[in-house]
Amino acid sequence: MDRCVLVTWMLTLIFLTSISTVNAYESIAGKRQPCTNEGEEVAVDSINKDFYCFKCRCQNGFVECDPEQCPSVDDCYMLVKKPAGVCCEKCKECFYRGKTYASGAEWSDPEDPCSSFKCMAGVVTESNIQCYTPCSDPLPPKPGQCCPTCIGCTLNGQRVDEGREVTLREDPCLKCQCNGKRLTCMKKACPVLQCPVSKQVKLPGECCPRCTERREIRQFPGKCILGKGFHTDKKKFEADPCSPCICTNGTSICRRTTCPVLECPPEMQYQEPDSCCPTCPPPTMELHSVCTHNGTVYQDGDTWDLNPCAACRCHHGTARCTQTKCPEVKCRPNQTLVTPPGQCCAKCEDTAGICTVFGDPHYKTFDGKFFSFQGSCKYQLTSDCTDHTFSIRVTNDARSTKASSWTKTVTLKMGETKVNLGQKMRVKVNGTRVLPPYDLQGILSVNMTEDGVVVDTALGIRLLWDGANFLQVQAAVKYKDRLCGLCGNYNGISRDDLMTRRGDNMSLEQVWRFANSWRVGGRKACGRRRETPSRQRGVCRSRRRWGVCKPLKDSAVFGSCGSHVNPSNYFESCRKDMCECPTELCYCDSFAAYAHECSRLGVELPNWRQETKCTRANIRSANAKSLPPQQLELIQRHKKRTKKPHVSRVDELRKHIPKAVLTHQHKPADRTPPPLH
Repeated sequence: MDRCVLVTWMLTLIFLTSISTVNAYESIAGKRQPCTNEGEEVAVDSINKDFYCFKCRCQNGFVECDPEQCPSVDDCYMLVKKPAGVCCEKCKECFYRGKTYASGAEWSDPEDPCSSFKCMAGVVTESNIQCYTPCSDPLPPKPGQCCPTCIGCTLNGQRVDEGREVTLREDPCLKCQCNGKRLTCMKKACPVLQCPVSKQVKLPGECCPRCTERREIRQFPGKCILGKGFHTDKKKFEADPCSPCICTNGTSICRRTTCPVLECPPEMQYQEPDSCCPTCPPPTMELHSVCTHNGTVYQDGDTWDLNPCAACRCHHGTARCTQTKCPEVKCRPNQTLVTPPGQCCAKCEDTAGICTVFGDPHYKTFDGKFFSFQGSCKYQLTSDCTDHTFSIRVTNDARSTKASSWTKTVTLKMGETKVNLGQKMRVKVNGTRVLPPYDLQGILSVNMTEDGVVVDTALGIRLLWDGANFLQVQAAVKYKDRLCGLCGNYNGISRDDLMTRRGDNMSLEQVWRFANSWRVGGRKACGRRRETPSRQRGVCRSRRRWGVCKPLKDSAVFGSCGSHVNPSNYFESCRKDMCECPTELCYCDSFAAYAHECSRLGVELPNWRQETKCTRANIRSANAKSLPPQQLELIQRHKKRTKKPHVSRVDELRKHIPKAVLTHQHKPADRTPPPLH
């Protein structure tokens, strides 16, 4: 595993009285650190000693770090001073009946399951649970449980997924959960907060208010601080008119009433001056039997969906709506967050694997491993090594260079079907040349795009070939852990991508052993008699040509791509390509590969081809002039041997004109020519 430093520290962090680990992370400034083990964790023990509480991964060639998962302190108004060597900040704990509870902890009395306790920043709130049964025949609570349950997990017409929590839009403090195909609904009182009312805010759709600040407040052993009050041990006081409290061993213990779940809409609820809870108006003889929502009339008891996350039920003329609460989800590298059609909550799904080959061949495997290999033979690029449904081979062309090579042809085999992709966009299917668009009875289709030839197969394999030396292979998720070859095994781990045919894992210094194990076709398929491993190629002396690679790091050329994909690997590939380049435009291969990766991540690019002279017309012209001198000489000799003597138009006519006419034509010019008929 690479041991990479996250950043070079450039600024000193400023700690305020209300700063958290997350905010500290957001205050970091410096340079992004590159990495190579795509998708894997990166050790950060050499980071500044104040910032060892991070989990880092290699993603798109950059070290991406997140702070260690710590308990939330967002609404903590009494932070405990963090001792050295501790990662997470924490709120003041609570001491209750001989036990210490962390802030945010909830528990109940073993002898009374309907009692509820919650610790919040040195304050314990006691309350009784209010039950809600949305069915007519609930099951009685089991021993140790407070509320009855309903058979089937449906609330207001909405199905509640197992383990998922839903609330009522009219009363977000009511929480319903589905466990074992049984629905349980209950309501708890909001905890008494440490901060004064002026520092509290209640956001739309949330049940309880929260503190708007976090503070490190000096503690006084045995004393209690609540709001703006300072209270001695055993002193009784009120947090608000409905919450009597007592200070016990430095913890404020408050009793709060849990308001019942109301059936009337919020706009009809009212609260008496001396009451702690709102109530509904007294029932009248007139009961509405229909509801109107967005112009649609619903009968009493009808249900309807608002969206995949919300549903409503008509109850005595009032729409009662349920809202699903989705959990927070963070995806791993090579995954994307998607919301399936018709479903409420997003989830992480694996993305199709992408293997890229470009330039003097450089490879980026399905799992993100970069390596370069200049062999000039035929190789197995990737194959289904489990069910053998397909294989892809590439033939590399040395182009009469000493140590370089470029992809010349690509061959895809699927059962009895064989597709050959060659130079200048030539495509053959089962030995017959075809012109895009082409379709083979649902087995595969061939189409032409701005980027080149695209081959789509029914197996879930997709090829993009630019007709020169850029190849991109996309493999469906079903091939995960089933592939082998130069593109790796597609298992989500990059460190084992250099696995030989025999199963030996090679290092980057052993790339030639790895790649040659996947050679096919024998020596006759090689462009050089003797291969020279890259470590024996010597030092590249074309430094003066490296300047053409600089646009890869220029935002004026590639826009914001540099903040999404690390250009370092492509920059190094560009430098290698310019060492033994048969044209002046070899740098365009790395540029094109980088642009493809940026576009795949949704980055909009400027007209980089025009800016860098990498237009397709320029590249075709350069490739036409890149034939080696020996090959050009052979072509010239062949032309001379097969060249026909020049035959003028007159000489050609002599074969078909009578001799008398020819003699007549050679008479002196002063004589009158015969009339033309």
